[in-house]
Amino acid sequence: MFTNKEIKNLLIPLVIEQILVMLVGIADTMMVSHAGEAAISGVALVDMVDYFIITVLSSVATGGAVIVSQYLGSRQRNQTNQSAGQLMIVSGILSTIVMVLCLMFHQGILKLLFGKIETDVMEACIIYFIITAFSFPFLGIYNASAALFRSIKKTNVTMYVSAFMNVINIVGNVIGIFVLQAGIAGVAVPTLISRAFAAVLLTILLCRGKYEVHLNFGVVFPPKKEYVQRILRIAVPNGLENGFFALGRVLVTGIVALSGTAQIAANGVANSIDQIAVMIVNAVNLAMITVVGQCMGAGEIEQSKNYTKKLMKVSYIGTAVLGSFICFALPVILSFYELSDDAYRYTCILIVMHNILAVLLHPTSFNLANSLRAAGDVQFTMAVGISSMLLFRLGSGVLFGIILNLGVIGVWIAMGTDWMARSVLFTLRYKSGKWKTIKIINEK
Repeated sequence: MFTNKEIKNLLIPLVIEQILVMLVGIADTMMVSHAGEAAISGVALVDMVDYFIITVLSSVATGGAVIVSQYLGSRQRNQTNQSAGQLMIVSGILSTIVMVLCLMFHQGILKLLFGKIETDVMEACIIYFIITAFSFPFLGIYNASAALFRSIKKTNVTMYVSAFMNVINIVGNVIGIFVLQAGIAGVAVPTLISRAFAAVLLTILLCRGKYEVHLNFGVVFPPKKEYVQRILRIAVPNGLENGFFALGRVLVTGIVALSGTAQIAANGVANSIDQIAVMIVNAVNLAMITVVGQCMGAGEIEQSKNYTKKLMKVSYIGTAVLGSFICFALPVILSFYELSDDAYRYTCILIVMHNILAVLLHPTSFNLANSLRAAGDVQFTMAVGISSMLLFRLGSGVLFGIILNLGVIGVWIAMGTDWMARSVLFTLRYKSGKWKTIKIINEK
């Protein structure tokens, strides 16, 4: 169903898009580091909360993308467009509700998660959280629109829009931090503006009727129960799984917050730089939904298996190359940051740990899971994801980070145990073949 050229054309823009996202994350962290460790710590902590919210919103987009991809594979055009329209309305409503809740309860959320952090760090957290919360509706619409373009293999469109969005963000950061001296707000406001721009632009493009999937008023409104239920059947388990995964990361960051500003700063810097090593895996995650979804919709199970293996090979090779490069280039990369000696030392340890674990476990932990999701096997991935998060990442995080007093290093050891458990269980499930029998759309 997909030639090597089509796979390449699908994957390369996704990789470039991941590079852009990664560069903006690094640029944000790098620039805000000039505002002091309290500022960089505040951004690092809130980024974990935002990551949880973004993950939940992305899960809805993934649910819609699975349904749309399978309808595309079965060549049911009307159902494809109906599903696309319902995805947009579900994403818009959910993301608006999330924004309102975050604005209403921002102080309670931050105090609950991070407790007694230093006063200046909490002040930075509050400013950054409030401003970025206003971007959540735009982010929900952007995720849904981008997922639809990926479903029809138009990843070049999302790449160009992401490029424009990231240029706006970086230029805004420069103005906010260095020209206006706005501190945390100088990083947060450009994030809001860039997300709004991307959401509006992608939605306009989908409404033009130029692409295989398109939107118009009739397919968006009114909500259609049948299609909404199909999307939620994938989105809810996926959202619960990924939401628990992200929440676990937030709670574990609370453990890091007990270890002092240097370790919080190191955790934030390492998290941003680590995205370089796994950007191929992240791109393959998105491609899996399109490729496996269309194969399953067309009933081509063997092709689905072959493409899963091929894409995972790309992930292994890419992660090994990028991870090795980052380890060797670390002194040069970290020279752009303003870090204390302790924060610098912890950052180096965390990045090397992460890259070794990523080469061994990241593709089986995440790519294989997305292949199962694209086939509709979301109940199993949800059960594994939640159980592994609670038992290994969170439980081991408490054990290594607090009880054994290893701080942030213990937290990252717990991350590795979580990846190991996920890898083993997803591999066993895939080999069992039970995912082949799941039906999530009506046949012609």
